[in-house]
Amino acid sequence: MIYVTGDMHGDAARLEAPAVRRLKKGDTLLVCGDFGFIWDGSAAEQKRLARIGKQKYTIAFLDGRHENFDLLAQYPVTEWNGGRAQVINDRLVHLLRGEIYQIEGKTFFTFGGGESEDREFRVPGKSWWAEEMPSPEEMLHAREVLAAHGNSVDYVLTHVPSRKVSLRLAPHSGADGVSLFLGGLEDTVRCKKWFFGSLHLDRAITTQRVSVFEHVLPVDPPEKKSGARHAK
Repeated sequence: MIYVTGDMHGDAARLEAPAVRRLKKGDTLLVCGDFGFIWDGSAAEQKRLARIGKQKYTIAFLDGRHENFDLLAQYPVTEWNGGRAQVINDRLVHLLRGEIYQIEGKTFFTFGGGESEDREFRVPGKSWWAEEMPSPEEMLHAREVLAAHGNSVDYVLTHVPSRKVSLRLAPHSGADGVSLFLGGLEDTVRCKKWFFGSLHLDRAITTQRVSVFEHVLPVDPPEKKSGARHAK
């Protein structure tokens, strides 16, 4: 099965949570940005990545606002499930911006990145990278990939929500450049559900727009069987 969760920020305890430990062989866990396990390049971090590579399930993550983009750039770009990606190891994949992947017969459009509100307090190259903001080329690529797919996918995965969702939650919030871009996509893209993680909130904003954080949700939960209370 395919599951989705939110920002992990390199917290090893998140990988030991009961819902994660219950994942089975062949399952995929999608992380909506700020994965954070590729952060300092230390020996301890390498051991942790090696342990992830031995799991029975696969983790596929978007980048968020807080990633070490210098370290991520060292991994080659290859093909994974129909889209361009960086395969970190046998069980860990970085999903790139503006790609569509096919997993278990379902299509997923991904677009990571965001604009840090606290970047003035962060250190360039140590705790903040300009690459958190998508380039014009990445935005154009995203539009072209979606158009080639008829602007229709099963699921959309982003780090930040669209501007429309942001305003729904905080009507007077400032404009995030990535949210504005995603708001433009939202006008044309059809999907069953849209998941995002940056709000650190586990909540369905609408029936189709879902904020994820610590919960591990099946992207396509099985339908509940109707009861027989009204049977004659």
